[in-house]
Amino acid sequence: MTRGVRLDPSIFHLPVDKMRAGYYSDKYFVRTREILLANGYRPRVTMQVFGKAHAYLGGIDEAIAILRQCAIEWRDLEVRALYDGEEIQPWETVLLIEGPYDAFAHLETLYLGVLARRTKVGTNTRRVVDAARPKEVMFFPARHDHWLVQTGDGWAAHIAGAIGVSTDAQASWWGSEGVGTVPHALIAAYGGDTVLATRKFADHVPESVRVITLVDFENDCVGTSLACARALGDRLYGVRLDTSETMVDRSIIPDMGHFRPTGVNPQLVWNVRRALDREGFGHVKIVVSGGFTVEKIRLFEEQGVPVDAYGVGSSLYQGRFDFTADVVQVDGKPCAKVGREFRPNPRLERVD
Repeated sequence: MTRGVRLDPSIFHLPVDKMRAGYYSDKYFVRTREILLANGYRPRVTMQVFGKAHAYLGGIDEAIAILRQCAIEWRDLEVRALYDGEEIQPWETVLLIEGPYDAFAHLETLYLGVLARRTKVGTNTRRVVDAARPKEVMFFPARHDHWLVQTGDGWAAHIAGAIGVSTDAQASWWGSEGVGTVPHALIAAYGGDTVLATRKFADHVPESVRVITLVDFENDCVGTSLACARALGDRLYGVRLDTSETMVDRSIIPDMGHFRPTGVNPQLVWNVRRALDREGFGHVKIVVSGGFTVEKIRLFEEQGVPVDAYGVGSSLYQGRFDFTADVVQVDGKPCAKVGREFRPNPRLERVD
């Protein structure tokens, strides 16, 4: 991302009326605003937002959109913020909001929530991308959470460097579409015939779509990879190894006793790579998936395992990256909870 470019607020499709009414907000914030309005009291505050962990910021444009569209009057606010994708340090101020507190008191739950969610996804993805670099990373965790989170999660993964996302919703904010491979279900629908399913897939999708097929349906990644390569030739872009963590692939059995044999392990990748190369299919890429984490990717890269791309799923939704908001000034004077004093950040830029 180029610093200085922000997403248009309209892209988020916010339920503005409900957000303004406090429907999604912690009740005590809603009541705080009601009390201020009932008393005709409009203190002008500075709200400071920060996280407590080293991370890569996500959700800041979404947070700004919430303020812009759901504050009582956006023009009453002065907002300064960092940008999506920027590296942040513990306790670093990422967002400052100045204005009459009743204008935005009801929005704290919302902007903190989007910052926490998108920063978690973006940071986890960035760590995986860095571990795999220069290999490609495919973002495949959509099935592990509610469908409503897909659009923002996909954007967080995109700015973190993921080369592809799995759903059209995840790719919508930058005008792209989801990517994917031949799934196990299509292979099963064709009676467990991976070659036939892959042919049907290749016949259906445009030439521009990379044909990547799963090759572990019969627990014989080497044999199935070769069969697909022979049948599809140059149309086969890659094979995806996704052996269950409780299974031992057929090609691994003769070597058991020297390493952990289950799942997608380095030896399995080498077995497939060597078999493809021996028959002249050096163009066929190898994608691995199934239980991949930052640590597992680092291990593969340190050992020089011939992987071309990593498909990563549920591990990208793990961990916590919480944010906190504190009033630190009231009517221009310091007023903050002990230990939460005003911390200016010269990196913040004013949002027009």
